[in-house]
Amino acid sequence: MNHSSHTDQAMQACIEACNHCHQVCLQTAMNHCLKTGGKHIEAEHFRLMMNCAEICQVSANFQLSSSHFSHRLCEVCTEVCEACAADCEKLGGMDECVEACEQCAESCRKMASAQH
Repeated sequence: MNHSSHTDQAMQACIEACNHCHQVCLQTAMNHCLKTGGKHIEAEHFRLMMNCAEICQVSANFQLSSSHFSHRLCEVCTEVCEACAADCEKLGGMDECVEACEQCAESCRKMASAQH
């Protein structure tokens, strides 16, 4: 019983981290990056930000539906969030996005290993 409630709390935290990261990546890409231009709108960076927003939303949805595949989505989400955080940090001026991606990656890593 105790393990179950701990897992539920971890999952809820992960869902919240995924939702937050989805929101921040989408807002940052569509507002900050488009306004800033230059390297911020180069295909590789912009695509990565949109992929990150999307995988975070999908990962949250899979967890909310108690999908047997959610741990695998969390694994992919971890990778994408780590890549997005690194790219945003490299370009600079996107600290909120870097932080959201790092928090989501950490949370998803825990869920991916907990559900194996």
